[in-house]
Amino acid sequence: MPRCFWCTDDPLYQAYHDEEWGVPQRDAGHLFEMLLLEGAQAGLSWITVLKKRERYRQVLHGFDPERLARLSDEEIEVLMQDPGIIRNRLKLKAVRQNAQAWLKLEDPVTWLWSFVGGVPKINHFSDRSQMLAVTPEAEAMSKALKKAGFNFVGPTICYAFMQATGMVMDHTTDCDRYAQLKGS
Repeated sequence: MPRCFWCTDDPLYQAYHDEEWGVPQRDAGHLFEMLLLEGAQAGLSWITVLKKRERYRQVLHGFDPERLARLSDEEIEVLMQDPGIIRNRLKLKAVRQNAQAWLKLEDPVTWLWSFVGGVPKINHFSDRSQMLAVTPEAEAMSKALKKAGFNFVGPTICYAFMQATGMVMDHTTDCDRYAQLKGS
C-alpha cells in the first residue's frame, strides 16, 4: 500500500500510519493521551514515542487525567528511573501540570476542535515540500493551551497533535489513506 513519505518499514509505524494518524478523534481520553505523547516527543522522533506508548499507558494510569493531576513528586522520581519511558523530569512534571489544566476545561473536545472550526481541515499535499510544521491554527491552539496552564504545547507540537488526531488531514495525495480520509 502506498504510504506517506515519513512512514518507515517499521510495523509499529505502519500500523500507526494506516490505522490512526489523521483519523478524526473526538474521544476526550484519546485526545488527552495524544496531547501528552506529543509533548513527550518534543525533540525526539515519533517512533521513539510509539515504541514507548504501551509503557506510558501502564505507568501513567491509562492516561487518566484525574489520577495524573495528583502525581506526587515522589512518583515522578520513580518514573524517572523507568527505562520504558522518556526520562525527562520537565516532561514528566508537565504530565501532572497538563492533567490539572485539562480538568479545568469545561469541554476539552469541543474547545480543541474549535481551532479548526469543529471539522477536519483536509489538505491536498502532493509532496512533502508542501507540508507545514506550524500553521496559524496551531499557533492559536498553542497560545490558548499555554494560557490555560498547559506546558510542552508549542506550535509545532500542536500541529503534530492536530495531524495525529485528524483535526488536520495531511496524508499526501499519493497515499492510500488520503483517498480514505479526504471525505472525513
